[in-house]
Amino acid sequence: MPNFCAAPNCTRKSTQSDLAFFRFPRDPERCRIWVENCRRADLEAKTSDQLNKHYRLCAKHFDPAMVCKTSPYRTVLKDTAIPTIFDLTSHLKNPHTRHRKRIKELTEEDLRKIKERRLASSIDQLVSKKDAAAEDNSNTNEDEPQLSTEEKEFRDYLRSLFEVVVMLAKQSIPLAVDKASEAEHKSDNFQALLDYRMNAGDEALRKRFDATAVNTEYLSATQRGQLLDVCENTVREEMLMEVRESRFFSLVTGDLVEFANEKHLPLFLRFVNQQNVLREEFLDFMPFDGDESALVERLEAQLTDRWGLSMEDCRGQAHKATGASTTKMKAVAVLLMEKYPLLLHMPCSHTALNIHLANNLPFPNVQIIMETLRRICAFFRTPFTQDELEKAISTHYQKNEEKGATLKQACGPGWTEQHNVFDVLLDMLAPLLLCMDSIRDNDDGKFADVVTADAYSIIETLADFEIIVTIVILKNVLTFTRAFGRNLQGETLDVFCAANSLTAVLHSLNEVNDNIDVYHEFWYEEAVSVATVMEIPVRVPRLFLRKQRAADVGEIQAEAYFKEYVTIPVIRGIMQEVDDMFSETNVKALKCLSLVPAIMGQMKFNTTEENYADVYRNDLPNPDTLPAELHCWRIKWKHRGKEVRLPTTIHETLQLPDVKFFPNVNSFLKVLSTLPLLKLEDHKSDIASERLQAYLDSMPAKQWNRSLAMLNINTHVKHDLDVMVDKYCRLYPEDDPEAEAESEEVVEEDVVK
Repeated sequence: MPNFCAAPNCTRKSTQSDLAFFRFPRDPERCRIWVENCRRADLEAKTSDQLNKHYRLCAKHFDPAMVCKTSPYRTVLKDTAIPTIFDLTSHLKNPHTRHRKRIKELTEEDLRKIKERRLASSIDQLVSKKDAAAEDNSNTNEDEPQLSTEEKEFRDYLRSLFEVVVMLAKQSIPLAVDKASEAEHKSDNFQALLDYRMNAGDEALRKRFDATAVNTEYLSATQRGQLLDVCENTVREEMLMEVRESRFFSLVTGDLVEFANEKHLPLFLRFVNQQNVLREEFLDFMPFDGDESALVERLEAQLTDRWGLSMEDCRGQAHKATGASTTKMKAVAVLLMEKYPLLLHMPCSHTALNIHLANNLPFPNVQIIMETLRRICAFFRTPFTQDELEKAISTHYQKNEEKGATLKQACGPGWTEQHNVFDVLLDMLAPLLLCMDSIRDNDDGKFADVVTADAYSIIETLADFEIIVTIVILKNVLTFTRAFGRNLQGETLDVFCAANSLTAVLHSLNEVNDNIDVYHEFWYEEAVSVATVMEIPVRVPRLFLRKQRAADVGEIQAEAYFKEYVTIPVIRGIMQEVDDMFSETNVKALKCLSLVPAIMGQMKFNTTEENYADVYRNDLPNPDTLPAELHCWRIKWKHRGKEVRLPTTIHETLQLPDVKFFPNVNSFLKVLSTLPLLKLEDHKSDIASERLQAYLDSMPAKQWNRSLAMLNINTHVKHDLDVMVDKYCRLYPEDDPEAEAESEEVVEEDVVK
């Protein structure tokens, strides 16, 4: 998060230079002097706490004698430092330019006080320079604790270790490889990198390891774990500081990840930072063992006890669960909403609604299809297998080249995660089996045994009439939610339109349910037609027939069986999921998006946010004035100038300089922005869940490491190696040379006694 200088006519920010930036002091008297010297009239009404929290001055505004560089990565101010260097005239060269940081005009009394204060400040600074010179001559510094030579060497050694850890994380390098093929190859990447640094001239490491015994490990597993923990916690704390400042956030969980044969739940937080930018950051992996109640307790403890957040400020939740974990996460969402009614359960913007709905259906045949889709996605990631699929499509659709070309385009990367996945899967079913047969035969020996085995397994799954019927029914039922789901992943106006079209979607699904006999007849005929083309026998599942015979019940016809056990459960399951995901409270929240000016304009400024504002009434700074404020908000945009463009998103609206004059609207938009349903403004490559998946794909599962994964995903977060070193020395003082020396003295005394 960049820091901006608060001084007038200064445009420096932390991302454009290596300058240090300093917070306004908390001491009210010193803070007042800083503000007066800045000549920023708009800062005079703010408290010292507010200024300390939100405003900075860069080092260019301080006398160099007041700035101390304690290390290559840390710069601090002396306690008596006062900013005295300002540009207060350059804006006069262009008087027509608008300035956000307006300069206060001084009266004669103000000038007299400033002269007196500057005189006193000059004397103090002169004294401080003399003191500094005296301290340099005597090699003592009373402001900072003096470190012994051993302590300095130990801290340099720790810094080298942390640099290696950070580099391993950034480059997705595992701590260890599977095995060394030759004797000279190291099986431990961490140790190999330490060797490389020592050979390259790292004296801190060289001295440390030269002093260790020959048979002693460079670094024990315990010490390595401690380094990783400190790194991970330092980076996480940087992000949590931003979350606490923003107050409101939403919880998003990902699909389960397995470390050392234990399942873990990835935890993400959504929040709007101090620059009014929506962020979604990965924070940690949480163990997934125990029942639903245990998971809820663990989640609460993680967020409140460990991270210092309040569950009362959590405004949304979304869970990207698959397979057996789906039912448990749905129960977790229900328990959380019972405790915290404003923790709204919604789909996540990263996942297509139709995929989310299908994943949440607790039927074995549907779950088999979703798992097969994930396997197909992984199978065709390599160019060789993708080429085989395109050849099979060309062969199957040689009499309809246009359809073949369309299908090739549709089955590109990520097609298994699209809204129309079941339409594409059904069209591609025959060429898909043709492709798998070719890979399984492997006539030219191009594919490895593991690839041919995967191809055979996928064939066995798809060449089943029950699977074909289920795909056909999913395709047809989810047609009614496809446009609705696309709108939910669209722009803010699209989401608002989707919220208003929910009634029509539910009406269509109810109409299908009421006339299920007619719809099932058409869908069953379609499934039979597809199976006939692929030469797959139409029959009732063997397991069901065996149970029937054991119960001595008459045989059931295939069409009746699939209607009762597939069509009806799927349509009712989808209806229930839509109803749960878009409850009355959820829809009210989404309809509040009409606060965005472009939506107000689309509605001819005839909006009624007051009818839905009760959902977040307690989150507003002045709820009693909301109706009047909303009226002024509409009038402002309705009577704007012709050249003024209406902001189209929450992000654009929050960036407006005058939104601060509408405190209720400002707070309202920030809360709405955190809802998991709304898409992030950043590019897809910047989404934390995508970075997590990239890490998992970059190496075999047995080389995954929780701490390295967290650091890899958050390489964009600014970190300070000196902070990590300080934290390590505080947490593990037994490793410090001074502590070791003291313990040796105690041992010697015991021996003497």
